[in-house]
Amino acid sequence: MTVLALDIGGTELKGAVVAADGTVVRTVRRPTRPVRPARPARPTCGAGTALDAALDCATELAELARRAGLRPRAAGVAAPGLVDEAAGTVVRAVNLDWHDVPIRDRLAEHLGLPIAFGHDVRAGGLAEARLGAGRGSHSFVFVPVGTGIAAAVLTGGRAMTGARGIAGELGHLVVRPGGERCACGGRGCLETVASAAAIARRHARLTGMTTSGAEDVHRRAVDGEAQAGQVWAEAVEALADGLAATVALLDPERIVIGGGLARAGDHLLAPLAAALTERLAFRTAPRLVAAELGRRAGCLGAALLAQDLLVGDPVAEGLLTEDPLAEDPPAEGLLATGRAAEALPPGGAP
Repeated sequence: MTVLALDIGGTELKGAVVAADGTVVRTVRRPTRPVRPARPARPTCGAGTALDAALDCATELAELARRAGLRPRAAGVAAPGLVDEAAGTVVRAVNLDWHDVPIRDRLAEHLGLPIAFGHDVRAGGLAEARLGAGRGSHSFVFVPVGTGIAAAVLTGGRAMTGARGIAGELGHLVVRPGGERCACGGRGCLETVASAAAIARRHARLTGMTTSGAEDVHRRAVDGEAQAGQVWAEAVEALADGLAATVALLDPERIVIGGGLARAGDHLLAPLAAALTERLAFRTAPRLVAAELGRRAGCLGAALLAQDLLVGDPVAEGLLTEDPLAEDPPAEGLLATGRAAEALPPGGAP
């Protein structure tokens, strides 16, 4: 059962054609907001531009499947922001300038296929649950820490959506009451201290220097810069506070840390695990591990959603993750035996 998969990001679209045996046959990467002529014939802001790009990417995936002699049976799409998975709608996605966009219906009409739709973080968590760092865990929490912070709660390979479809807003858990104002309108949210954006911003405020981002702050901390070390330690402490509340409520077997900050490896995980253990008192701390799938997780999760839509049961084996979507080496044990017959043609987003 060949499926198409599409992961819609704020800056980039990632797509894949996945064959019946789970092999990723073709992949595509495109900017979410394509460069348009200076005076376009139609509006290029808001939902139109990003939605058109998503539809164009879906068309390209369908054509790549046809050229490979494959007939897609369904497509899966993962989108950011506040989503209504039951209605197939992106309620609000600030980075896309989307409000109440019926992405599932638009893709179904465009492709003539049944469409599975999910939140990008939950799709990434689903992929980590079945193919990555969550394998073997009945319950775990996937926490990508990047520009923002979110969470996906997985039990038995299924993601919890909540009554209104917005479960997992870990970044807006208040960990520093009365603290910095958050984009959500609250004060002292976890995102204002521990996200990659917050780490860079807090370091700049403390030192008066501009850095290239949280990874630069991390490097400075490792090199012994006191201010960078302070900002990094404060981020770890705040993240431990948020995870301690998560553990108290959910008692997961494992917590999988993803996103750009996870690339710090043990410089993040070791102090975070120690700080979390301190906060749990009599409770046993869950295992804390780095995500394995990197930037591929959302697209692979979208493929799994599409396969689940067709078969009604989880499809967990065989997805080939050694592909042009990968920034990191593929995790051991995730390679299918099949390989694409020809390389993806050039022209994708860097």
